[in-house]
Amino acid sequence: MKTIYLDNNATSPIAPEVREAMLPYLGELYGNPSSMHTFGGQVAEAVDTARQQLADLLGADPEEIIFTSCGSESDNSAIWSAVQSQPEKRHLITTRVEHPAILNVMQYWERQGYHVTYLGVDSKGRLNLDEYAAALTPDTALATVMFANNETGNVHPIRRMAEMAKERGVLFHTDAVQAVGKEPIDLRAMPVDMLSLSGHKLHTPKGIGALYVRRGVRFRPFLRGGHQERGRRAGTENVPYIVGLGVAAQLAADHIQEERVAVAALRDRLERGVTAGVPDSIVNGDTEHRLPNTTNIAFKNVEGEAILLMLDRLGICASSGSACTSGSLEPSHVLRAMGVPFNYAHGSIRLSLSRYNTQEEVDFVVQHFPEVIRTLRAISPFKD
Repeated sequence: MKTIYLDNNATSPIAPEVREAMLPYLGELYGNPSSMHTFGGQVAEAVDTARQQLADLLGADPEEIIFTSCGSESDNSAIWSAVQSQPEKRHLITTRVEHPAILNVMQYWERQGYHVTYLGVDSKGRLNLDEYAAALTPDTALATVMFANNETGNVHPIRRMAEMAKERGVLFHTDAVQAVGKEPIDLRAMPVDMLSLSGHKLHTPKGIGALYVRRGVRFRPFLRGGHQERGRRAGTENVPYIVGLGVAAQLAADHIQEERVAVAALRDRLERGVTAGVPDSIVNGDTEHRLPNTTNIAFKNVEGEAILLMLDRLGICASSGSACTSGSLEPSHVLRAMGVPFNYAHGSIRLSLSRYNTQEEVDFVVQHFPEVIRTLRAISPFKD
């Protein structure tokens, strides 16, 4: 049975070009890039090339890129640095729809005595900029807002929010894990101070990420030890994965228009087909401002987990939300924050595509979806 993979916001398939680029650094080119000899020096050159490739994708300078192990480490590092570099400030701002890599860290700082403002969203998952403006104070150490939501695909007005923070002298960080490679990002044109990303959403293996830190922003390292990453992140560099991330960044730059047009067209075909074939289904989120690859659809009076199990029997991979919160039978915190009715929120699933998906795969899903929902509604304990 063929696998139809529609869970790219959880992780993405490794691009063949990325795999090929990594192989020499898993074999004969095993030197330490910090070594003084030529054998290590050629490895250091590969790291420098990857740093430039990623900087080019983001509209940044190579010196502003710190390689990390994942998006969660990048998020933790950004918040840690903002707090540690401004000990006199005791206030943080975020949103109720962030990834757990942000929300759980904020809860930690609350336990340390910090005050955290959690911005709400409306029924479409949109932020209120007036609420945000009112939250910014001289005591605010950091505002951190995700670029795009991992569950609904909503794209937030990050440029304007960063500008508002800058006007008030507040550091601004964005978790752009889902947005990088799908949305054009030019950090020279938006005053974001720090930005997090993760390679495995960009067709690299899991275990590599990066943190952008704007030149001139005070930075306190989260991980201390050696002098790697200009003293900002200790630990011998994960060279094969860094090389892979560099190639993935170059591929993302080359395919950004395909993501925004061709993948979006596939997403729309899938969304229209499923909602047309299934009564009492709604699309969660802001359909005007979202990632080109993501749709979150709610089905009345069915269990999202049951939908996923039946899709899995057909070889279709999907998700009920963030892979980092799977295992809970409660509707996601994102849908709860949006006020999605319980009998719809419980039956919400996320379908996320990539440039490797095909129209044939989408049509197969559209063909089989109505029967999946009819079968589950016939045995559902939920009633109107």
